[in-house]
Amino acid sequence: IVNDLLRGRLGYDGVVCTDWGITHDMGKTEEEFAGKCWGVEGLTEAERHLKALEAGVDQFGGNNDVGPVLEAYRLGCEKYGEEAMRSRFERSAARLLLNMFRTGLFENPYLDMEHSCQVVGCREFSEKGYLSQLKSVTLLKNRGGVLPLAEQIKVYIPRRHIRPYLNFMSSMTPDVSVEPAGKGAAADYFVVVDTPEEADAAVCFIESPISVGYDPEDRKRGGSGYVPVTLQYRPYEAKQARLHSLAGGDPLETSDDRSYRGKWNTAANEEDLDLVIETKKRMAERPVIVSVNLKNPMVMAELEPYADAVLVDYGVSPQAVLDVITGRFTPCGLLPLQMPADMDTVERQAEDEAFD
Repeated sequence: IVNDLLRGRLGYDGVVCTDWGITHDMGKTEEEFAGKCWGVEGLTEAERHLKALEAGVDQFGGNNDVGPVLEAYRLGCEKYGEEAMRSRFERSAARLLLNMFRTGLFENPYLDMEHSCQVVGCREFSEKGYLSQLKSVTLLKNRGGVLPLAEQIKVYIPRRHIRPYLNFMSSMTPDVSVEPAGKGAAADYFVVVDTPEEADAAVCFIESPISVGYDPEDRKRGGSGYVPVTLQYRPYEAKQARLHSLAGGDPLETSDDRSYRGKWNTAANEEDLDLVIETKKRMAERPVIVSVNLKNPMVMAELEPYADAVLVDYGVSPQAVLDVITGRFTPCGLLPLQMPADMDTVERQAEDEAFD
């Protein structure tokens, strides 16, 4: 693919970098976050590097150890001769250096501190960056024109609680009670109070459902370990999931079927929904504004009835959200993805078909 199609037929002569960790050894269990040397488990790490070089790779993602690369060079010299192997390394070196030449990093690698301080984080760049944040905030609901909120009114901002869960790096997160970042920033806009009963309005800063599609406890019970990735807060049973998965076959697994049909999962931050519901209950007719840090699509139908206004952001500063809530900036952001009506819709979706 790299040598014949990409370089030969399509004429690409830029850098090809591997995914992270594909030359490293795999872990002893599925839960261990380690190498992904699928298909070449029987080769040494140096032999994997040589095979990648033979395939046209220039750079090894996730490898900061020069040892296996030098050993791959030695093995290549034995196989192809030193002249051929040196030529191969020089081709990759030229591609890597060319990127530095084009950006001036090779000829002038040093920076002038005074000049850097004038450029990095300068007012012009900061203002443009902040404007981009403001423009990205997306208003999904504004019942009765409740937004913008008047400044200096009394506002209640509840704490969040997130239970422990196995994260992407296969590490167990702690049980945490979170003071929303927006609470500190809100003091510049409102009078922040400690209870809903004191407040004129409430602002709930929450996160889209946190869910991981693997559970070691399921494997211990004799299952495959795979569970549904849920986009809702409440417990979800995958009744409509595929009977057999599209993919599978990890060398450490005893089954090549990763179907999770009939299994359950619950968002680690299910209490975000409880927080919104309880806040609305205590606020009665006074407005509840929900600001969601959106990291993936989610089933909005769970929380929408309890919110007078719903905004989503994609990792902006709390000030950007508060500027929109108070009307300092008129929201104009659009959703970059579709929101499912429910989890059955998610299961029925054709993953390779746009707008399905």
